[in-house]
Amino acid sequence: MPPAVPPPFLVLAADDPERLAVFYGALLQTTPLVGASARHWRLQGPGEGRLEIYAPSRRRPRPRGEGRLALCFSRPAGQNPPLQVLNDWLTTVLPLGAALVEPPRQEPFGAEAWLADPEGNRLLLLVSNA
Repeated sequence: MPPAVPPPFLVLAADDPERLAVFYGALLQTTPLVGASARHWRLQGPGEGRLEIYAPSRRRPRPRGEGRLALCFSRPAGQNPPLQVLNDWLTTVLPLGAALVEPPRQEPFGAEAWLADPEGNRLLLLVSNA
């Protein structure tokens, strides 16, 4: 019987891995850890989730593009209006270097806002009605 497959994790290439690790560490409320080198950082997410941030090889170009894949961070609204929770969340995330790509908006499932992290990668903040 083949060995069990470990849980998947996300990998994010970065020009400044440490800066991006600090940003995502604050967003995930976890401490970034140095990985295999000074240009590699690890963040443990909830459960078995993990984010690896690294500087790619300088021997090959790193393509940039918007693509269709983005990181999504979510939290429940609880007893508060989702849009209010989202706006409060944005007041902590934007000073960390994020940029608003699309303004916060109310949706049937809650509230959402599209951002760019400090290096321009797309991410979604989602506050659910639940």
